[in-house]
Amino acid sequence: MATSSINIDVTLDKDRVPEDIRWNASDSRTEQARKAKAMMLAFWDGADKSALRIDLWTKEMMVDEMADFFYQTLMTMADTWQRATQDPVLVNDIKQFSQDFYKKFREQQLKTNKL
Repeated sequence: MATSSINIDVTLDKDRVPEDIRWNASDSRTEQARKAKAMMLAFWDGADKSALRIDLWTKEMMVDEMADFFYQTLMTMADTWQRATQDPVLVNDIKQFSQDFYKKFREQQLKTNKL
């Protein structure tokens, strides 16, 4: 049986706010850790029937980058749901929500920037 590892290193400031996030995977073609401004990691605990999450972002992460990150993550969740269930109705609902979310974010940004 093969195993694979993902390592995540987070550098915190004195207030325990992430300053730097770096990760690497044992199956990656590159041995050097990759830098990230944000991460979301979720596990399903089957015994407790609950999601366990780690959501972190660095001080460098801008709000518009966070919106892109959420949009892309939601869209990939729709793809994952498609592969897992073959349910086109809910896949379309997730994708439509993702698009609406991003559109509303952009509209809010335009209003804020005009002030």
